[in-house]
Amino acid sequence: MLGTYYTFSELLLWIPLLTGIIAFFIKNSKAVKTFALLSSIATLVISVISLFYSDVAHHPEYLSYTNVSYVWMPYIGSSFSVGLDGMGFVVTFLTAFTYPLIFASTHKREYASTNVYYGLMLLTQAGIMGVFVAMDALVFYFFWELALIPMYFLCSRWGGEFRIRVTFKFFIYTFFSSLFMLIGIMFVYLHTPATSALSEHSFYLRSFYNASLTPAEQDGLFWLFFVAFAVKMPIFPLHSWQPDLYEQSPDSSVMVLSGLMVKMGIFGMLRWLLPIFPDALAKYQTFAISISVIGIIYASCIAFVQSDLKKIVAWSSIAHIGLMGAAIFAANDLSLHGVMIEMLNHGINIIALWIVVDIIERKTGIRKLSELGGLATTSPSLSIFFLIIVLANIALPLTNGFVSEFIMFAGVFEYNKCLAAFACVAVILSAVYMLKMMQKVFYGETSSYTVNATAISINQKIILTIIVLSILILGIYPEPVLHLVQDSVAAILQKIK
Repeated sequence: MLGTYYTFSELLLWIPLLTGIIAFFIKNSKAVKTFALLSSIATLVISVISLFYSDVAHHPEYLSYTNVSYVWMPYIGSSFSVGLDGMGFVVTFLTAFTYPLIFASTHKREYASTNVYYGLMLLTQAGIMGVFVAMDALVFYFFWELALIPMYFLCSRWGGEFRIRVTFKFFIYTFFSSLFMLIGIMFVYLHTPATSALSEHSFYLRSFYNASLTPAEQDGLFWLFFVAFAVKMPIFPLHSWQPDLYEQSPDSSVMVLSGLMVKMGIFGMLRWLLPIFPDALAKYQTFAISISVIGIIYASCIAFVQSDLKKIVAWSSIAHIGLMGAAIFAANDLSLHGVMIEMLNHGINIIALWIVVDIIERKTGIRKLSELGGLATTSPSLSIFFLIIVLANIALPLTNGFVSEFIMFAGVFEYNKCLAAFACVAVILSAVYMLKMMQKVFYGETSSYTVNATAISINQKIILTIIVLSILILGIYPEPVLHLVQDSVAAILQKIK
């Protein structure tokens, strides 16, 4: 049946989509939480199994298990084409792996209209998965927008005091930048070769790669796509929506935003921007790397002076995304390998930071560094978990962050030594503000807010143990991931060289 009636890429879409719709009709709060968790576990199982069918080079028959195309709108050259390659396997696994952790870590949170909340969360997962498996430009754009809509309602309905203002800003940034991309998609489409007798042009990914575009046309189209992807990541100076939204949004939504949705922008640049506009890339890559490096230093400096835990983590995420942006536009074998493994590592590490921040806030009721302290005394196990997560975030050897950041720095250094040197400043700044946060929260004198804090629960220990093991395993033995993305890197380099 597998490969004949359904494929892995379809299952990764339909499971969260259908269960998300069903969740709206489950009125019992406890039941819908359990249902959503089971749905996310089912998606994870499918994702893990799919990894055993990833070696298409040695087993061409596996292609029918991971890729499929249905007739959708043949008269305009669009088909419902979805599939998985090495990069797709990595990001779909990240999405599938982190969703059960997100649901489990926030399981005791109570939300008004719980069924609606979890239904929207699952629909967001479906939208994200759709972006990662789309092999048709219209399908890609459809899921790009689908992921935005439920996240808008999640943040605007269940967020903090200023949720409406910051969510509206997020929507405006994302929606209008998406319109730029839609204009670019339509222009490229009109320059694609036909793939059938029914249409003069095609939205299929390969057709976009073979579009007949002059260097002048590529110049303008490059920026239309760049803005859409840069806003989603975000890259400086298109980042201003992010810190306030992270502060005001509910915890599970923030984890999805920072750990998964930002990968949509990174993935878009790797899948669509670089291969379609190689001439424009060669022309603008130094500028793109420069603003990415400025973003790294700027975000790190802002993070250093923050006193709110959420804002520190938010600005830290922007700094790491800036490094990924620099590595993307360095566009060599080392930098692209580094970015692809960093998508997985950053997703795990940033969600881990949000989980710990959530635990701290729930135990103490505060997030200000000046009012915290001494948690290592009242909750020693949490301090150990957090230390390992912090070390991964500052890229200490033997953690997953070291592997991917070292490869990215090497790739940027290969392209431009001066820009790489400036980017390295972020490593020092990251160590300073992350270790400062560790010291302020867990050591020193206990405050009136932390003196009665209790140890973390068994459930929280299990979640953090899974995350820490992932950090260490990927830090010690990253070879399977590097091997998995090798063909994707080669395909991109073939298009841009």
